Amino acid sequence: MKIAQFITLFVWGIITLSFLSAFPLEAEEKKSHYTIGTATRDGIGKFYMGREISKVMGHLGASWLERPKREQEERTDLLVKGLDLKPTDKIADIGAGSGYFSFRMAKLVPEGKVFAVDISPQMVGMVRAKMAQLKVTNMEPVQSTITQTKLPTNSIDAALIVDAYHEFSHPLEMATSILNSLKPGGKLILIEYRMEDPSVPIKLLHKMSEKQAKLEMQVAGFKWEKTLTMLPQQHFMVFRKPG
Repeated sequence: MKIAQFITLFVWGIITLSFLSAFPLEAEEKKSHYTIGTATRDGIGKFYMGREISKVMGHLGASWLERPKREQEERTDLLVKGLDLKPTDKIADIGAGSGYFSFRMAKLVPEGKVFAVDISPQMVGMVRAKMAQLKVTNMEPVQSTITQTKLPTNSIDAALIVDAYHEFSHPLEMATSILNSLKPGGKLILIEYRMEDPSVPIKLLHKMSEKQAKLEMQVAGFKWEKTLTMLPQQHFMVFRKPG
């Protein structure tokens, strides 16, 4: 090879490497949305957009979900009223747990349907047993996976997540699955304990800031609509699927 040709190839190699380092490969950027680090006491050591994902409460916490003082402490009555549901709405209770909100919503949508979605087979079993006991016919228990709601595309008018999103091991995949399940213009109501308020007596990783929630939902494709402030401990955030 002549010296002139060698110098030309060398220069082009330097230019190419400089270009690639300035603009990393998209495939590499998208390989993983998550990072792994040292787990804190209440976390799993997996981080999403700077937030450590918390441990899952699981079915052993069902009694806490159904505690008698919950309505008084969290004003769950105001939460349900704020959902602004129509009698014909189809709504998914994502991370439904024991069905605390599912059964309350079922009364508001007599001509619609509530999908009680949870990853825990024990929780799904509790909901199914209570449905039979109370003879509720406009509810359907759905066992999800860590990445999928298992709901059909464009099938629901609204989705509700109460104090559960921060526990999702795959928050982007689940948020995207919820988005796909919603009809165009459908809404997601995200309820999370306010991280901005140190007086809220909840472990840090079980709280979320409004800023963080907006950021994560935007990445999944949602548009923030409003945040209501009538709850004593939690954010009431409303997002929409673009219509």
